[in-house]
Amino acid sequence: MGSYLEFWHNFHYASPMTRSLRIEYPGAVYHVTARGTGRQNIFLNDSDRTKFLDRLLMTVCRHNWLYHAYCLMSNHYHLLLETPDGNLSVGMKLLNSVYAQYFNHSHDRTGHLFQGRFKAIVVEKDSYLLELCRYIVLNPVRSGIVKSPDDYKWSSYRQTAGLYQREDNLLSTEWILSQFGFDKFTAEREYILFVNDSDDTVSPFEKTRGHLILGGERFAESLVGSDQYSDLLEVPRNQRFLNRPSLKYLFACTSDRFSRNKAIYTAHIKHGYSQQEIAKHSGIHYSTISKIIKNLENNN
Repeated sequence: MGSYLEFWHNFHYASPMTRSLRIEYPGAVYHVTARGTGRQNIFLNDSDRTKFLDRLLMTVCRHNWLYHAYCLMSNHYHLLLETPDGNLSVGMKLLNSVYAQYFNHSHDRTGHLFQGRFKAIVVEKDSYLLELCRYIVLNPVRSGIVKSPDDYKWSSYRQTAGLYQREDNLLSTEWILSQFGFDKFTAEREYILFVNDSDDTVSPFEKTRGHLILGGERFAESLVGSDQYSDLLEVPRNQRFLNRPSLKYLFACTSDRFSRNKAIYTAHIKHGYSQQEIAKHSGIHYSTISKIIKNLENNN
């Protein structure tokens, strides 16, 4: 497994300072979002949305992607993409740049359309893809734009549910519908029930690791490895310690002051927990936490 990951995993960085970790490998699944600069609208009318979907399809064909779900809002979009060739970054650069050129020309504007780089979360397909498909198409309902997802024209819901079919027919509905049965008609009806049965009170993104990975511990460890990137200071802190043990685990065997202090030191120095986080978990004042860490640093 290690040699496979070393060969296939490529990490791309946005800038020399705070860099966003990119994980790319063949067959990876991503939830991708991009937002307008200053939260400005990136779609002003239906023509813009149509042009974006045309450019999405061009990118899907050129880079051999699959796309399982999408939703176009006013100032951002959501995509659920699968990359058999491990080429997310190059494809997204093409998609956003080509659309931005169209938008600026069409609306007589200049400057950046999108706020920074796109955001991508790697998704464990078997565990979370279905829930994300539902979450994405319910965006217009959560925002109060429509009362039902079948009332919104600019998401993948109606295609997946069999209520509407685009002429290009490149949306990948097979995997989603296969989760509800082998008969297409029955699967579509079950998909409709699945989407509309959501209470939508809990976001699946609350379970992400470092705002980068949505999956179980084994999945995250297979991608990043425990503490493998803890010394890459240019990577944001919450991404460097994706697979670290919880504070509850670190403090589980602290029956005396010595073991407690050692746990505090280990949590901060090795696993990257802030002193405020440790203080909140342990119930020890922040200033005391700081003194304990300094004392142990001097003794080491």
